[in-house]
Amino acid sequence: MAFEKLANSIEELNYNLKAFAHSNSEYYKLQFFKQAMKGATGLVYGLLLGIFFIFAIILISVALAIVISEAIGSPSSGYFIVGGFYFLVFLLILIFGKKPIEKFLLVKVSRKFFND
Repeated sequence: MAFEKLANSIEELNYNLKAFAHSNSEYYKLQFFKQAMKGATGLVYGLLLGIFFIFAIILISVALAIVISEAIGSPSSGYFIVGGFYFLVFLLILIFGKKPIEKFLLVKVSRKFFND
């Protein structure tokens, strides 16, 4: 009789452990899916914003180059000035921008990943 109770208890423990492991694995699957979807939607959102921002910058740059060219009186000088400005910004980001960009992205992504 005592042996039967012990066998039933061990069987019940085995069943409960399997149920716990299954529910635990399901929880982590859902957690991973949630984080993956947040990352994917954030990526798509960022890409869309980036694309429209680049279109706006291109159109504003062309308009500014035309205004500068008309003000100076040389048809190509405005484009060279705007191009030179962008080249200068590129060099500054290349030289000084790696650490601040890494820090910004690390803080932003870790907040999004760990707070939810």
